[in-house]
Formats: sequence, C-alpha cells, structure tokens
Amino acid sequence: MRRGLYVSMQIVTGFFAQDDPKADAAAIGALPARFGLLDESPDRWSTLAKRVDDLNAAASDDTCYKLFFFVRHGEGHHNVAERKYGRESWDAKWSKLNTDGEIVWGPDPDLTSVGIAQAEAARRFWETERDHGVPVPLKQYASPLRRALSTWREIFEKSELLSPDTRRVTIVEYLREHNGEHSCDMRSPRTTIARQFEPPVYEFEDGFSEEDILWTNEREKPEHIEERARTVLGRIFAQDDETYIAITAHSGIINGFLAAMGRPRYGLPTGVGILPLVIKGHVRREIL
Repeated sequence: MRRGLYVSMQIVTGFFAQDDPKADAAAIGALPARFGLLDESPDRWSTLAKRVDDLNAAASDDTCYKLFFFVRHGEGHHNVAERKYGRESWDAKWSKLNTDGEIVWGPDPDLTSVGIAQAEAARRFWETERDHGVPVPLKQYASPLRRALSTWREIFEKSELLSPDTRRVTIVEYLREHNGEHSCDMRSPRTTIARQFEPPVYEFEDGFSEEDILWTNEREKPEHIEERARTVLGRIFAQDDETYIAITAHSGIINGFLAAMGRPRYGLPTGVGILPLVIKGHVRREIL
C-alpha cells in the first residue's frame, strides 16, 4: 500500500485589493500602500492576524489558512535585452542566445543596478510596514535563479526584518521561471549557487541536483508550470506549520500558483512586485 496526498487550495477574498479576481495589476502597481491591504486602520495588521487566526481556529483538522507573499524579482539583464529587441524578436531569436556582444543575459543572469535598487526599495517598504505590525514571514522560499536569490538577499538578508536565527531561505527547484529554450532560464550548478549564496542563510531543498536537469531546448508548457506550482503549495500546506510564507521567484511561476487555484493571470510589473494572498488549504491523506 502507499499513502496518497491530496491538497486543494483556494484564495480567500476580502483581505487585499489583489485578491479580487478582477483586480487590475497595472492600476494597483508593484508596491501599493499597505501591500494592498484593504484595511487602512492603524491596527490593520493585528486585525488581519486575528482574522487569520480565527479562520484557523474554526477550521477542521485537515484545513488551514496561510498568508503568502509572492515576490517577483527585480530587473535582470534579460529584461533589458528583451526591451531592447521587443518581445517578438526576443522570443524568435535573441532569447535562445547568451549575448548580443553588449548585454550578457544567459545563462542565469543576475540583477542589474536598477534591479538592485528596486529590491532595496522593496526592503524599505517592508520596513515601513513592519513599523505598523506587518507579520514578516518566518518561512522563506526562493527560486534557484540568481535574479531571485539576489532579490531575496537585498530585501531580507540585508535588513533586520528577520532575526539572525530566522534569516534563512530554502532554495526550491520548482520555483524557477517558465523553463526551457530561453538561456536566461537555465540555472547555475549547485556549487556555483552555493558560492554566491552561502549557507546557513541559503539552504537547498533535499535532493537538489548539482546540474540543471530540467532545462531543455523546448519551452515548458503552461500546464506543467501549474503542476509545479501545485506541488510546491501542496508541500507547504502538508509540511509547514508557519502561517506566514514568502516566496521570491518569477512572474511565470507566480501565475502558475494562480492557475493552480483557478484564478486568471495577474501581471506583476517588471521590478520587485509583491502579491499577498490569504490561501485556504485542505489536505487529505489516503491509503491507496
């Protein structure tokens, strides 16, 4: 016999401007006031925390509620190259190369100076809301691509948002960008990542391979991105006790999370955008 794990997730509305299925990402912006929290009162974050606690107190044993902060990375060199050539030419030709002799965007490009500044602005934004009681997630996950890890570093490592004991992030393979074909979405070897992003702050998930065994010359299908996202969410709801979770990653996988919960695409702007969502998870284990 084997034990099957089934997790269903859905977004709970009424907390943030972004959790409305018809939310206009362009109008809301990358870093709206209060992260988009609808409550404008001085005790807004303690009120939110109590609402989430009350939901969990009333939930059945196999159901829980968590607040996720999905963080999109800052500007990378590949973003600059795509703007230079336009989406059509980028997808048809340039994305398959590593450089045009002027900009190097592959494999695994890092943040530009603009991208670093965007991450620094996001850090200051977090610090401002912390003064109003925002719950800083103690459980942190990130994509293995350098642009995401550098964004996490600028926001969370180079700040006092997390204490030295909780300043940790788990690097998860399935949190990478829409994969395949584009050289910018090929990751570095594990040892290379570990030299730039050192333990114990940066921890690899169990089974993380040395080489990139997922990248291929074919572009990943949307349904596979959605399945990756569903797997990550399922693991978090099945294993993590923490209520507040941060995931620093990419537009493609963030929209994979939304698709896994039956929601339309949400276009976080290029640059550090943050999408907060309260998510209800129902975990069911069955013997097959």
